[in-house]
Amino acid sequence: MRVLAWISIGLTTAMVAGLLTVYTLMRDTFGNITEKSVKEDIINPRPPETGALNVLLVGSDTRAGKGNARYGQKLAREADAGGKRTDTIILMHISPNRDKARLISFPRDSMVQIPKCKNEATKQVMAPRRDMINSAYNSGGVACTISTIETLTQIRINHFVEVDFSGFKNIVDALGGIEVCLKSGVNDKDSKLVLPPGKSLLNGEKALGFVRLRKYGDNSDIQRIRRQQIFLSKVVAKATSSDLLTDLGRLREFIGAAASSVTMDPELANDTERLIEIATSAREMTAGGVQFTTVPWGADPADPNRVVWKEPDATQLFTAIKTDTEVTVAAPSASASAKPKVTIKPEQVRVQVLNGTKTFGKAREVADELVKQGFTVVELGNYEAAGGASVAKSEVHYAKTIESAADHASTLAGAVLPKPAAASGKVKATNAQPYASTVPAAAGAPAKGTPVMQLVVGEDFDSVKVTKLPDSVSKSSITASEQKNVCT
Repeated sequence: MRVLAWISIGLTTAMVAGLLTVYTLMRDTFGNITEKSVKEDIINPRPPETGALNVLLVGSDTRAGKGNARYGQKLAREADAGGKRTDTIILMHISPNRDKARLISFPRDSMVQIPKCKNEATKQVMAPRRDMINSAYNSGGVACTISTIETLTQIRINHFVEVDFSGFKNIVDALGGIEVCLKSGVNDKDSKLVLPPGKSLLNGEKALGFVRLRKYGDNSDIQRIRRQQIFLSKVVAKATSSDLLTDLGRLREFIGAAASSVTMDPELANDTERLIEIATSAREMTAGGVQFTTVPWGADPADPNRVVWKEPDATQLFTAIKTDTEVTVAAPSASASAKPKVTIKPEQVRVQVLNGTKTFGKAREVADELVKQGFTVVELGNYEAAGGASVAKSEVHYAKTIESAADHASTLAGAVLPKPAAASGKVKATNAQPYASTVPAAAGAPAKGTPVMQLVVGEDFDSVKVTKLPDSVSKSSITASEQKNVCT
């Protein structure tokens, strides 16, 4: 019953790629997108905007609407069709440079803290509670799901896209079907799917059965997510292939099917420039720049049939997303007389971390984060501004007398958010003491004689950028371009 919503932006956007010169011919087709405004129903504080683009993709298992009721039991065909749930929740993160994407799947069985939300039907405020993550959608709709994800991850969601059973089938059919490969045959009544072992080309109806399939492999929801990610990888490859983008007739059919199958927030549906921007991104990154990741998880100690997110791994994944804010600009070519800039890696930087705030233990907290990202922390200490006040903004200091120190300082400053100013001349530390790492250090160490940078942690400190993700994230990720011949 997990409907894979990423296809809907897969894209109401990739479909535009290759047709920018004839966009006016498609304007009427995009008018078929259903719009839903939910901004006024989001009642919790929201994370700040960044240069990245984050789209929440939800697949609704509602049985209401044409063609959906047949997939449920008797209750599904009565009254409100038995309610609705997000049996698919995916956060699509497109980097500020629009050159890579990571799609994070949230297992529907995740036990999480649901924040206060408005009931979608009555608009009454519901109290916070601990519950399965997909229950947020059941009672509070998309607005509550957005609030839940934002509260848990501290990632700002810019837009959302919804798709239901019928919409999913229409999009797959418009692509001409998707080929999958199974290690063993399937004959499952619940998902209405019969397939032989080996390769099969699935039309929309069979594709829906495939993504709903539970009784296969180890019957787990996590394994089903992996099959769905592989399926979506094939969709990404086909939706961005030259065969589709250069065939005006097929592309127009795909655009029509996708546009009439999805619901979006008005800000996205009516922003043609943003749709074109996402489309161009999809074309540029191709399937090779797309990764699918399942949130690191473990069994819920209170209920083996539910899962909880593995910490601190999940938080490191979310931090990597929210700190992906910098747009890389090509460096100007150096003149013949100019000295080329030296690129210093984190592993080459030694740091003394000084707490410039009144928060006890802040220096160690920041030091631990730096070590995880490859920096070598040598000392912890404190720094007190004039008059004993806290330092408002973080600072990086380096020795005036060492020629390469400025390059080392630049690497350190670039790893901290907000980015601190770097200045020559060190400050006087108090209570300095050697740092003993409490977290595993990255491989490699700076050479002897490497200058020591000072990071003075200010009140504005938010986080250290995460570029090195834990092994659990790597093990739960797949790259779209590598799934062509995978059998599940």
